[in-house]
Parts: sequence; C-alpha cells; structure tokens
Amino acid sequence: MMRAACTSRVRSRLSLTARTVTNHPGPGDGAGPAGSWGESAHPPADSDSSERQRPWKDPSSRTVLLFPGQGSQFVGMGRGLLRYPNVREMFSVAQEVLGYDLLQLCLEGPEKELMKTVHCQPAVFVSSLAAVERMNEENPQAIERCVAAAGFSVGEFAALVFSGSMNFAEALYAVKVRAEAMQEASERVSSGMLSVIGRPQAQYKHACVLAKEHCERLGVEEPVCSVANYLFPDGRVIAGHTQALDFLRQNSRQLHFMRTKPLSVSGAFHTSLMEGATEPLKEVLRQIEVRRPEIKVYSNVDGKRYMNESHIRKQLVKQLVSPVKWEQTLHQIYERLQGERFPHTYEVGPGRQLGATLLKCNRNAHALYSHVDVACDPGPGD
Repeated sequence: MMRAACTSRVRSRLSLTARTVTNHPGPGDGAGPAGSWGESAHPPADSDSSERQRPWKDPSSRTVLLFPGQGSQFVGMGRGLLRYPNVREMFSVAQEVLGYDLLQLCLEGPEKELMKTVHCQPAVFVSSLAAVERMNEENPQAIERCVAAAGFSVGEFAALVFSGSMNFAEALYAVKVRAEAMQEASERVSSGMLSVIGRPQAQYKHACVLAKEHCERLGVEEPVCSVANYLFPDGRVIAGHTQALDFLRQNSRQLHFMRTKPLSVSGAFHTSLMEGATEPLKEVLRQIEVRRPEIKVYSNVDGKRYMNESHIRKQLVKQLVSPVKWEQTLHQIYERLQGERFPHTYEVGPGRQLGATLLKCNRNAHALYSHVDVACDPGPGD
C-alpha cells in the first residue's frame, strides 16, 4: 500500500513531465477520435451543419511518440541526457521514490542489477521521459504537434505521463510496485519468455497447446504457455513454464519456427502466471490520480485508445496477464486511406526495438521514424 507520507512528499517535489510543455496539443487539436488526425481531405462544406468544421492539418506535420519497455535497458543510458533541463531533478525524485540511486545504476551498472525487473522497469520509465526533455529542448515543435502516444508494456506508463494522464512521481511509484510484484510472481515458478520468428504456416496457438500437453506428461500442474507479445507479422514472444519453452525450442523445425531466442527476463510476463501481481498494481492505481489523456494513448491489451480514468486503471492491471498487442496497436495508429500521408514517429527512450517492429509492420510509416537517443549526443540519422 502506498504510504501517505511518501505520496505527499513526492507530489510536493514534482509535477514534472505531467505535461512536458504547456502548449501541448489538447483534445481539440488533432487528438480526437480515431480518424480525426486532420490528415483527411478538406472537410466538405455543409450549409445545414451548425458545427464549426475543424481546419485541415497536414498529417506530415503531426507526430507520434513511442515509448519502449523492459529489455531495452543498457548500462550507460541517461548519459546523453544530463545536460538537459529537469533531467537531474527527475533522477533526484526517482531516488526519493525508489530508495536507491537510479542514475548511478543507469550510468554505471552493474549490468546484472540493472537487468533485474525491479530495477530495469523504473530505469526505462525515467530514461524515456528524460529523453522527452531532450526532445523538448532540441525539437519543441515535435512535442507541440504530438497527437498520439503508445508504450510497450511498462512504456505505457511513460506514454500516459507524457499525455497528462498521470503525474511523473506517482506513476513512477506505480511502476515500482508493478516491478516488485512482477518480480515476486516470477520467483514462484520456473518460467520465461521466448522470442519466435515463424514461417507463414506457423500456428503459434497450436504450438502452445502441444507445449502444455508436453508439460502435463512431465507432471507440471496447470501448465502455462501462450503468446505474450504480438510484435509484427510472424514475430511473436511466447511465455510460460520453462519446460514448455524448452519443448518449443527442441521442436522448432516441426513447428515451422525459423528462429527462437530466450529473452533475458525473470518470468512469463503477460500471461496468467502474473496473476499474483495484479492486486498490488490495482491497489496502487486506486490511490494515485489518473486523468483522461490530452492526446490519444493506446492500450496494449486491445490496441485501442484509452477513453477515461477507469478505463486506464482497468486496462493497466489487465495488461499484466494479457498479451501485448503491439502489432495491432501500430495498425490502429497508422491506419489511413491510400495516398494519405503519415505523421513523424519518434521512439523516445533506450533502444530502437520499436523502430524495428514499425519497419516490419509499416514501411511507409517507418520512413518518417527517428530515435531520441539516451546515451550520447545525436549523430547522423538521429
């Protein structure tokens, strides 16, 4: 349970990044329902309509921000951000909320500690929002013109903070509770996650059924094996009991898997094995302020935009035990009629994994992709 004293102290210290810039577009500036980007043709005149038509906006002047999740962390992240306004204060508040020096861990490691779920989730969250501060300093128009955001797993919290839905420090506390609960759930059973790239004929759900039957023959009670991440066409992450993942790797050829790779995570995230983590997260989300996003933010659970405060609280909890539908989310964000132009996309935070998935899902959208680096000064292509 969140301690009242901690909440009060955190709130008094920082409302930073709840709105990165004060003139960020609100719901009336390209952030309306799906399809109201302003990228469609000029609205037709309607003499019978009493509503004022919104002026047409060139979609190529609009922006989308994508926030990475666990697995993107690396020792040294944050080094390229410290000279930007607010970043040191953000890490100072993080130290107060978390109870340890997150900045030192990000900069110096040790890597083994940074890789732990309890550390890497807050590290990715803070580093990603610190990268927003860099972006706001170097390219403020990209912030001002942002119409949508999405985050992968824990990255959803960063997207919600950026959208004005949550306070930075309170969201960080929720991330802390979430990471600790997921770590604890992971330690209860031997489990993991397996990255899979399959051939067109691969049947992922059927492969999971076969893996669970194998586990039952081994005596595993209530085995779990399911798709945890939908990344791109024929790109999946499957999670579950260790024995199930071993079966998938050993039978990859028969299952039409071209490549399998175990992920360096502590457990089977986004499966029913995370059920034990849901109540702690639900409790902390009850106690922090959540507001309706000022721009479109998309949920990992179903790829659809968040509608209100209760929807956010519900979906963030459900996300723990549901697959991340990232491919579906990208389709929602970039769906448009043939010939309509795409917005600029920025991956804000450590790593370029989300750019890689965007390339596989939508090459035209990826043509306007950039990455905001967290480790060094910008180079060519950044």
